[in-house]
Amino acid sequence: MSLSAARYHHKTSYVRQRMDGHSLDWAGQPDVYKTYSGLEPVGLSREPRFPGTPLSALFQQSPATAPKNTITAEDLSALLLLTYSLTAKTRHPGGDFYYRSVASAGALYPAEIYTALAGIDGLEDGLYHFSIARHGLTRLRSGNEVAFLKPDRPESRAAGPQLIFFLTAIFFRSSWKYRDRAFRYHLLDTGHVLEHLVLSLRALSLPYRLTFDFGDSFLGRFLGLDENREAPLALCLVNTAEVAFSAASSLEPLPADFEQTGRVSPREVGYPLIREAYQAGRTFQTGTAPDLNMATRLGPLPASWSPCPAPPPGTLKTPLKQAVFSRRSRRNYVTTPLGQESWQALWGAMALSAGEELAGMPLQQILAAGCLAGRVEGVSPGFYLLDGPSRSLGLCAPGTALLLRGLSCRCPIVWHRQGTRGFFAAGRNFYPSRGYVPDA
Repeated sequence: MSLSAARYHHKTSYVRQRMDGHSLDWAGQPDVYKTYSGLEPVGLSREPRFPGTPLSALFQQSPATAPKNTITAEDLSALLLLTYSLTAKTRHPGGDFYYRSVASAGALYPAEIYTALAGIDGLEDGLYHFSIARHGLTRLRSGNEVAFLKPDRPESRAAGPQLIFFLTAIFFRSSWKYRDRAFRYHLLDTGHVLEHLVLSLRALSLPYRLTFDFGDSFLGRFLGLDENREAPLALCLVNTAEVAFSAASSLEPLPADFEQTGRVSPREVGYPLIREAYQAGRTFQTGTAPDLNMATRLGPLPASWSPCPAPPPGTLKTPLKQAVFSRRSRRNYVTTPLGQESWQALWGAMALSAGEELAGMPLQQILAAGCLAGRVEGVSPGFYLLDGPSRSLGLCAPGTALLLRGLSCRCPIVWHRQGTRGFFAAGRNFYPSRGYVPDA
């Protein structure tokens, strides 16, 4: 039987009784920065102009549709800073450690960003790797090698400059700690980065399209990846409606030593289940997706649904820049109950995007969001579920006993495709500014 998302989920579920002991190999701790020997990154401005749009407006704002005539290097710098940047430092015996603007399981940061660009003011056309440590772009291919950015049909050519963001994950960065379970975190972490990118593109009024269906082998070759160590997981097309990947079939491979940049530890260990889970999601999907509502597939259903309250006036007014640069993942346990206003802001913000599409599919066909609630002012304890199409909240199972059982289990994610790439969408509902930091 081939591995599916559901089978991978159940095989790697956290069941304390069947987990063996595991100690971290600190001598083999992976490097969290990818560098290319002999190539100097092109520096980007660390103080570009940032949009002042508040989060609440971005949640409600529809993606832009009209392409922009001009995108500058400063715009790209702002996009990358808002998407994936260093925001805090702590000291360890081995040296300084820098935290980032996105949540990451175990602060292991498996995600990498590459961008192919054409027509950006202040930058040469080409394929670049984003160096988060230097806040710069390392050019891997020249402009004539990204000609496939232009669609095959002249009548469909997008006006103005074009960008493609490629999001990848380096397997061992997460599997060093999480072993077979790591592919969950590769996808979850990539989802976090993707959500930051989406909000940043909205803030800059740039049209975009997300896709998870692409030729992995071609992209691995185009990006110069060692497919046993690093895999492409998501694409974001900016200011262009389509890309003629078929036009790039004759591209020369990148130098062989580029593949070695995906080696992040001299003591790497391979985990076959991660490769199997990744391979299961590589194939293109065909046919019509079934009309599913994941909120009805998790188990108990509420007797009734109530419309999610709108976020109270004055909440979620934080500008995107402030939210990104001040975000932290901490387990701060407090003794006071959660206030009604915070509860309403949480669900109101999540409901705003519940009717969206992700990669051309209604969000409710991909995921369901719920939570175990206890000690919330004016709210009965129990398990609550969000229904995306109606943007309503329902109490599925009341009682405080559920809260204790919920600490040792995870609700299954039901995905209608055989592949595992569908776990991506989880990253959207765990966006920290919406009130929940995942337990890594």
